[in-house]
Amino acid sequence: ALSNATLGDLSGMATLPQYDRGGMTPGIVHIGVGNFHRAHLAWYVHRLMQRGGASDWAIIGAGVRDHDRMMRQRLLAQDCLTTLIELDPDGGQAAEIIGPMLDYLPVEADNAALVGAMADPRIRIVSMTITEGGYYIDPDTGGLDTAHADILHDAENPARPRTAFGAMVAALRLRREAGTGPFTGLCCDNLQGNGAILRQTVVGLARLSDPDLADWIDSQCSFPNSMVDCIVPATGPIERQLARTIGVDDAAPVTHENFRQWVIEDEFCAGRPDWDLVGAEFSDSVDQFEARKIRMLNGGHQIIANIAELMGLDTISQAMENPTSH
Repeated sequence: ALSNATLGDLSGMATLPQYDRGGMTPGIVHIGVGNFHRAHLAWYVHRLMQRGGASDWAIIGAGVRDHDRMMRQRLLAQDCLTTLIELDPDGGQAAEIIGPMLDYLPVEADNAALVGAMADPRIRIVSMTITEGGYYIDPDTGGLDTAHADILHDAENPARPRTAFGAMVAALRLRREAGTGPFTGLCCDNLQGNGAILRQTVVGLARLSDPDLADWIDSQCSFPNSMVDCIVPATGPIERQLARTIGVDDAAPVTHENFRQWVIEDEFCAGRPDWDLVGAEFSDSVDQFEARKIRMLNGGHQIIANIAELMGLDTISQAMENPTSH
């Protein structure tokens, strides 16, 4: 079973962390610890740690939904380690175990533990993958949906927030009062202008209860736009069995394609890891990368999917293996 105690027994089965996990200190709180996060942002932090750096950028995981409780239970049972299995088009597999996550906070109705963690001055980035539909966008105006029950609750109960954004506002209020400064809000969801959307939600929510705090957040915090890309399927019995075939009993392994891309605006108000040393790109033109991805990658992906469905195929990988579909 995967754990700190058994890492030595897994030598030869997968690439292992070469850094001292006991010497890590937190720098990032990540909300929404799903498969994509562990194959993407967490992987980039892990790769920096493998190079001997980023020991003060370890990740504290968090969630605000009931389904996050199960992931927390699984990851804490294996010391927050994750098995990543890279699948390439020729049938190859490469396994590595990553360990940049220190802890996974309890999931609470009032998000007290999450607020406390984000208020810690050691935390300089709060990142998230909460799905594209989780930002309370009004479909008619494109602005914050101020009539949503969750937003109304957090505006009326700022000390007991229900949402991730309300927790961010509460933590930033504590940081401003303590004089510990702002943090960067880093959206890793597949949204165009995702940083601007995150800013809109956080600042807009703060403005409903504390306009002065909203102005402080808007002027002091940074919310860089980013473009993310890596195909990461959901985990099921097949993926868990795949991990076992290489000798790792992991309750939540992750499979992913052999391609990643992360393009980020270099706007971090409290510092950042050197992700560019391990393949990320910093750019002032994230929108151009987004346009290229949507038009070429996502567009082609959709066309193949439509044809594959008519052919009775179930997955994109099956479609790519079938010459008739393309």
